[in-house]
Amino acid sequence: MNSANSLQDLTPKLLGFATGLLGGAIAGGVFSRLWRVVSDEDEVPDPTALDRDVSEVLLVGALQGAVFGLVKAALSRITSQGYQRLTGKSLRG
Repeated sequence: MNSANSLQDLTPKLLGFATGLLGGAIAGGVFSRLWRVVSDEDEVPDPTALDRDVSEVLLVGALQGAVFGLVKAALSRITSQGYQRLTGKSLRG
């Protein structure tokens, strides 16, 4: 196996890793802002905070999951399209 093939095999993994880190940061920021708008609170309730209502904690989890899923899907799509435009190949192999 030559080094060019190794780099081609590694590139999609590195892109996925970088996209994941960036997506987590973006989603965290988006969710924090969304929570402030929805709840008029600066701090997101922690699931282990027993002084918070269980329905509120479950709502936070559902909203967080939706935001993270949306951001992940959007960034994955953008990354895949960009990679294909640049290389003519799909990230999926």
